[in-house]
Amino acid sequence: MSRRLLTRVGLALLILPILVLLTIYFVELGKVRECLFDNGHWDYIAGVCRDTPQPFVPWLERAPWLVNGGLLLSVLGLGMTMVGLYVKKR
Repeated sequence: MSRRLLTRVGLALLILPILVLLTIYFVELGKVRECLFDNGHWDYIAGVCRDTPQPFVPWLERAPWLVNGGLLLSVLGLGMTMVGLYVKKR
């Protein structure tokens, strides 16, 4: 794999998973805030607004593959970028 391609793919893997995680987080946050403004209680497991109080369930418990997979891809992208920047031109 060429130095330039390795760097570009590495940067994409470094940045894109974080953007996907943040997008999903802020979409859910908007729904939670809308529910709270309507005097409801957000059910994190079902993803709906309820009338009774619901326990908070962290994202890591609800979607562990999404969180850990995204972070793993970012670390892989960081490694690829570092290798791409470290390799000397031929």
